Amino acid sequence: MTGRNSNRRTVYLTAVGLLVLSLGAVFVVRSFGAGSGTDGLLGGGKACSDPTQIRLSTTPEMQGPLEAAAKSLSSKGGKDGNACYQVTITAVPSSTVARDVAHGSDSRPDLWVPDSSLWVSQADDGENVPNIAVPSIATSPLVLVGRNENFGDTSSWLRLLGATEPALLDPLSTSPGALTLLAVQSERQKTSASDTAVADVVVPLAQKLGSMAKPYTDVNALFGRADQDGSKTVVPASEQSFVKYQETHPDAQLKAILPATGTLTLDYPIVVTAKSDSQQASDAAQALATELLTDSAAQSRDQAGFRDTTLSPLSGGRGVGDVTQLTKPTSSAIESTLQNWTRLSLSTHSLAVIDVSGSMAEKVGSKTRWQLTVEAASSGLNLFPDSAELGLWTFSTKIGSDNADYKPLVPIAPLTKTQRATIVGQLTSQHPIIGGGTGLYDTAIAAVRQVRQTYKSSAVNTILLFTDGKNDDPGSPTLAQAVQTLQGLQDPSRPVRIIALGMGPEANANELTALAQATGGQAYVAKNPSDLKSVFIDALQSR
Repeated sequence: MTGRNSNRRTVYLTAVGLLVLSLGAVFVVRSFGAGSGTDGLLGGGKACSDPTQIRLSTTPEMQGPLEAAAKSLSSKGGKDGNACYQVTITAVPSSTVARDVAHGSDSRPDLWVPDSSLWVSQADDGENVPNIAVPSIATSPLVLVGRNENFGDTSSWLRLLGATEPALLDPLSTSPGALTLLAVQSERQKTSASDTAVADVVVPLAQKLGSMAKPYTDVNALFGRADQDGSKTVVPASEQSFVKYQETHPDAQLKAILPATGTLTLDYPIVVTAKSDSQQASDAAQALATELLTDSAAQSRDQAGFRDTTLSPLSGGRGVGDVTQLTKPTSSAIESTLQNWTRLSLSTHSLAVIDVSGSMAEKVGSKTRWQLTVEAASSGLNLFPDSAELGLWTFSTKIGSDNADYKPLVPIAPLTKTQRATIVGQLTSQHPIIGGGTGLYDTAIAAVRQVRQTYKSSAVNTILLFTDGKNDDPGSPTLAQAVQTLQGLQDPSRPVRIIALGMGPEANANELTALAQATGGQAYVAKNPSDLKSVFIDALQSR
């Protein structure tokens, strides 16, 4: 059991922890209770002779309300039968605590207040999932923040993200980022959005953000970017962070909206993470929650921009008013969504291999298959970030040196402006070879060998193989021999996969599937080359 949990956690929790620590997060520690001075710092007189020591880690924005509650609780210690607690509060990003608890760190706290309960399932240490003692002490709905002109179609998260330039906080280390992806999935119960529609938005977003040297983690910096004149940036964020930004930036031209489908909510639970004496920690959690329910605490919570546990609107017309909630995601949905993002965010090291045999000259409407392929491929390049690496071959019987069935045109390299222009230029200068056959098997084998020679361990290594026919090279190996050769070239620790697309009615789906599956890849058959964009999306997902 421990091994199973460890395997799935290392996909993203270890990376998350290292990321957050590398950002130089500031951990602020304050202690309240016996041995504390009147200002809440360590030192001063004693209220109880033997207080219960409680170490609490909290998401930074909740530190103030928790300090006030801890101070109030300590003032009652030893009086009227009240238990005596000394609470040491540390401000730590939620993802960092989840990682520490999951890895069995000795630094794990007794109590933990993450900004969202989504992190609780990620804190499984292989023996048990931490217990939620108090489901919520405050709430804040996820909102979309941007300039008014960017909010044309607000019918769903998916449409808004697809029509703007979303600046998504890192889903692997921040709740707003993770909840945005989960909201897109959750709202499908209402919109019935297809897998393709979701992939068309999420895959390019993952590729773009995953290619960044440093993911977004500073929401205020993103608000500043979104506020610039002409900016198309929208920022998924907590209502609380937006309200506090408005207070300090009253001239900002930003608004927060909710898609019509609804939203997910940051819920701030109190979680027991103590290695021992969990009942003692649970009792302390209940005592703190009681302090947070007083009238004075409620006013302070509201002023800090947090809603109550029933999501009542903030006072003074602040925020977004009434909220419709989407269905809360399950633990398995959270895990699969984060794993999927991790996979989609990986960079790409690919070789595009495109058929130029004679049949590509056949017309589909007013254009040839080749013309449609070039147009779609040029458009598809925009789905890849600059950090992706792509090269180009064409293939037909005996078109290369030494009568090879393939012709290298552009070596695999990062998609800089020059590389993109070179690929498009080479594509537009090629033409179908009249009478040329489809040397599919030899080309597939050679392409796999080429990508293996230039293998990049930090990326997904693939061949994007496009053809409108089937192998018709009489000098090539048989399909069985080609499959056997491709299987022999595979190394599980250094996989190179073929993503094959058959275009048109003459494409042999069984043949392409056999070649692709021999490498652990996949094959698709499109009715016409105009479907190429969706194939690029599929290729990025098939990793």
